[in-house]
Amino acid sequence: MTDELIKTDAVIIGAGPVGLFAVFELGLLDIKAHLIDILDKPGGQCAELYPEKPIYDIPGMPIVLGQELTDKLMEQIKPFDPTFHLQERVDRLERNGDGGFLLETDIGTRFEAKVVIIAAGGGSFTPKRPPLKGIEDFEGTSVFYAVRRIEDFRDRDIVIAGGGDSALDWTLNLAPVAKSLTLIHRRDKFRAAPDSVNKMLALVEQGRMAFKLGQITELHGQDGQLEAATVRGNDGDSFRQACDTLLPFFGLTMKLGPIADWGLELHENLIPVDTEKFETSEPRIFAIGDINWYPGKLKLILSGFHEAALMAQKAHAYIYPDKKLIFQYTTSSTSLQKKLGVK
Repeated sequence: MTDELIKTDAVIIGAGPVGLFAVFELGLLDIKAHLIDILDKPGGQCAELYPEKPIYDIPGMPIVLGQELTDKLMEQIKPFDPTFHLQERVDRLERNGDGGFLLETDIGTRFEAKVVIIAAGGGSFTPKRPPLKGIEDFEGTSVFYAVRRIEDFRDRDIVIAGGGDSALDWTLNLAPVAKSLTLIHRRDKFRAAPDSVNKMLALVEQGRMAFKLGQITELHGQDGQLEAATVRGNDGDSFRQACDTLLPFFGLTMKLGPIADWGLELHENLIPVDTEKFETSEPRIFAIGDINWYPGKLKLILSGFHEAALMAQKAHAYIYPDKKLIFQYTTSSTSLQKKLGVK
């Protein structure tokens, strides 16, 4: 906590891929940015939930891991020297006298900014915890809601619970390193990509993993170390499944948090924007990435990149009202290349 008032052109709330790329687009236009994120590192969900999960729809990258994409974006924005304020949440936002904003985080860091860019993904996200008695005792040692390093799960007896994309994706990624792996789902229908389901069933046929119908009702173990789980099968009978690791993937609870109290127009817990400049109902406040909404919106990282580029054009008009913006290409503009340190 500091009494200092940090003055900057732009505050970006959220340091996921879209927030990071916004630094690049703003930097090209000489707009200095500070980023605030509740997580302890940049990268958003890519770094926090699936750093080793492959992503296939980033242009020019046939395959890139979540952490790898974060690292490349961090390298790309290095010339603009952004300042990160991690493990902080913006709790207060209000107008100042000249059209800009005063912001304060939950630990008392204070900012004065001319524009605010909300790039907070789905807001503050937390995994849905299964309603199992005593599960808290195993969290962080035997029960995990995210996979940050595949190698950490080598030679473990793993149970994965769930039937969505995350459950199936991590079943496929962990099966090669696990000592044993069992997927448990309450039915034989899945909310996942058909190709992933088919690959999982093929592993079952090959004897490389097991799939069992049912729901986990009880955990067994001591001192934080899981030993087994009781599963109630669809036939009503219960059985004991030996395991030393449980990965429950029942989705995430997304909450806007304090953003919901800033007077912005909302649409089903998302922030409506226009598609010319991605500005919210409040002038000088922009929303880009998964947290915004407009007709035809696709929740894709590449969509957020596009939104960041158009947002930066309008932000420039607010920050440099007397300066005409001349559109330039990085491939041909010597001034942009100089900013990027390109010889």
